[in-house]
Amino acid sequence: MSAPAHARRRAAAVPPSGLWSPQHRALTTGLVLTTTFIAVEALAVLTIMPRVAHDLGGLSLYGWVFSGFMLASLVGAVAAGRDADRVGPARPYLAGLALFAAGLAVAGLAPSMAVLVVGRCLQGLGAGATPALMYVAIGRRLPERVRPQMMAVLSSAWVVPGLLGPLLSAEVTRAFGWRVVFLGLIPLVALAGALALPPLVRIGRPPAEGGAVREPAVEQQPSPAHPAAMEDSPSVGRSGVGHAAATGGQPAPRGPARAPEHALGDALRTAVGGALLLEALASSSAALVAVLAAAGLAVGVPALRRLLPVGTLAARRGLPATILSRGLLTFAFFGADAYVTLAFTTVLHRSTTATGAFITLPTLTWTVGSWLQARLSHSREGRGFVRAGLVLLLGGIGGMALSLRPGVPVGVAFLAWSAAGLGMGLAYAPTSLLTLREATVDRTGWASASLNLADVLGTALGTGVGGGALVLASNEGWSLSTGVTVAFALAAAGAIAGLAVSRRLPLQGVEAAERAKRVSWAA
Repeated sequence: MSAPAHARRRAAAVPPSGLWSPQHRALTTGLVLTTTFIAVEALAVLTIMPRVAHDLGGLSLYGWVFSGFMLASLVGAVAAGRDADRVGPARPYLAGLALFAAGLAVAGLAPSMAVLVVGRCLQGLGAGATPALMYVAIGRRLPERVRPQMMAVLSSAWVVPGLLGPLLSAEVTRAFGWRVVFLGLIPLVALAGALALPPLVRIGRPPAEGGAVREPAVEQQPSPAHPAAMEDSPSVGRSGVGHAAATGGQPAPRGPARAPEHALGDALRTAVGGALLLEALASSSAALVAVLAAAGLAVGVPALRRLLPVGTLAARRGLPATILSRGLLTFAFFGADAYVTLAFTTVLHRSTTATGAFITLPTLTWTVGSWLQARLSHSREGRGFVRAGLVLLLGGIGGMALSLRPGVPVGVAFLAWSAAGLGMGLAYAPTSLLTLREATVDRTGWASASLNLADVLGTALGTGVGGGALVLASNEGWSLSTGVTVAFALAAAGAIAGLAVSRRLPLQGVEAAERAKRVSWAA
């Protein structure tokens, strides 16, 4: 029997390992529920916060209910990623759930707005840990061929909360009070942990020596076909034929030395620097803006450089460019998304019902885009999805700016922001998958934490820069429409920068495989 035929027979003997197969069902269900309770909580807080502020007072701390959560999640992501690389994902996942549940309890029982902010910070620590650990679990446990499907499933977990979460939280608040919204989520957190924790325990700690993560299902049943398959993989080894194909046919040297472990002190300094920058962007005093911004940059940037892969801020090709593109993607989308509802209700004067539909449509199209990239991921290049997504996002932002002009039909706004949601669905998951491909098996926690840092900072800075545009408009006496348009323009600049960086994303999939074949045939 020929070697290829023998390899095919051995590969066929490997049992199916889809997302809902017995060996992955509990992990998939647990991660979906984890995503669901985070989504429900996020959307519920947006809905009930006006009532909370009315009951507790402390309106000056209103913004910190959201900023505190976001900046604490940065610290949680770093701590969880570091612990996952040391002992595996189970322990930091359990700690993240405990912190999130504790934050829900503190927020639900808060006697003042200051205590509520403390509870939200605890929630942020836990919520920041969970996405990083999800990526670790996906990278170490799931076969590479089903990872795009998993990303689509996790995106779908936002659909039901997006459709029903605001309505249910509003009804619960009306019937029982806003405290029940926080406290009522604790059982869901416990259920998600009970399902996800056992498979996370089985993942265990990573091996001491790194290697590219590929097919765990095949590794569990080794065969003579496996080495051949690994040699054909276009990304394995960073120094073999595959990487030579991805770099224009020249074999590459061994990769850079192992990056140092993330330091919690750097995460805290980055969070403090981010907080100072956000305060600067919200200030109406030019002198105070300059002082706070300078202090924020001085404190945050050196620490951030140590937390991110070397060359990230310079868009170095490979993992650094992937991390940077994710930050620019979230900067562009959330920097505009934070103000589209303001534009829709205040500038375009639309009803609450129409606003609800307007918010729901991008959630649905994001899910459609995520499933579309999952179906096409085996025949299309990952960075192509990122580019297409950024183009759609840029068009969506432009459409929203156009919709603010007099005489433009309101349907333009619906169409524009639905296109932006579709673009995010196409681009978001591929950046996660590219990060997992570039990470070694013992550094998925480090890489996932870096990706989460880009997420948090991109979202925070995009939202903060847009807020700064509104402050500028107010100070200069401009109309609200002008201020929102400036915010949209700044978000669009982030999308344009993302398109420029996307050219430096690593190759994977069909294009890299074809290059590998050409190099192999030439040899």
